[in-house]
Amino acid sequence: MAATDAAALKVDKSAKIFVAGHRGLVGSAVVRCLRSAGYTNIILRSHSELDLTIQSAVKTFFSIEKPQYVILAAAKVGGIHANATYPADFITINLQIQTNVIDSAYRYGVKKLMFLGSSCIYPKNALQPISESALLTGPLEHTNEWYAIAKIAGIKMCQAYRIQYKWDAISAMPTNLYGPNDNFHPENAHVLPALMRRFHEAKVSGAKEVVVWGSGSPLREFLHVDDLADAVVFLLENYSGLGHVNVGSGKEVSIKELAELVKEVVGFEGALVWDGSKPDGTPRKLMDNSTLAKLGWEPKISLRDGVVGTYEWYVKYTKQQ
Repeated sequence: MAATDAAALKVDKSAKIFVAGHRGLVGSAVVRCLRSAGYTNIILRSHSELDLTIQSAVKTFFSIEKPQYVILAAAKVGGIHANATYPADFITINLQIQTNVIDSAYRYGVKKLMFLGSSCIYPKNALQPISESALLTGPLEHTNEWYAIAKIAGIKMCQAYRIQYKWDAISAMPTNLYGPNDNFHPENAHVLPALMRRFHEAKVSGAKEVVVWGSGSPLREFLHVDDLADAVVFLLENYSGLGHVNVGSGKEVSIKELAELVKEVVGFEGALVWDGSKPDGTPRKLMDNSTLAKLGWEPKISLRDGVVGTYEWYVKYTKQQ
């Protein structure tokens, strides 16, 4: 998995780039990064303008717009509770989006596509840190297997189109992400934004304690979404290969340490209580980021700085609601 000739990968800053899912956590960060890097012809569509689960609508869009590059950041995402409650939605909607976008991108002349997945594609008990070669070597974490299977299918679809059609489709697998435009829904959010909202609301209401699921012992790696966006643009410009590429921070923290950090940043002064009757999820998940590091990319935003910036955004966002 190595970058190919730089001249062959050169991306014209005026080329049409379709960012699918531009209103989400990842897509919005990718758009910010592309604009700051000087890209001037970014194509965006909201869900109401283009439903990516409808094949005919996606085909029509590609036949008219004919983008040269596609960054596929659109997905149905959520935490343990959401995956357990809506398993059919998680597998079906993600498979529909991926299949429609990847196939139409190829058939309507897109030069290069980047598919974005998730670190949940790896086996629950994979050796740590998890390298790209760990894919499909063991059972998945059952709490999010529906989403994970859809994302694995996306990777394999990109590889299949590269093998059969010699088409430049690449995949990047981010670790746990956070940042502006994250989902802060009380039931469907991932762990960091869920903690941030709960501590903030507890502070505002004057609550004496916040109860958090699990034991706090699982270890997690977190990457600020602006770092991911920087890596996405880097890979678009510098990588073309069959294998997917991990994108992470290379640093891990326990959920307990994370909760204490978020509690401190938010300024909640009550008690933090752990509910051990609730599931923890995967015990440890640290990505091996050596492939990306060898290509020349490293993250820049520390967890503390990222949490502070995200909370500032969240407070501003909630005041506007």
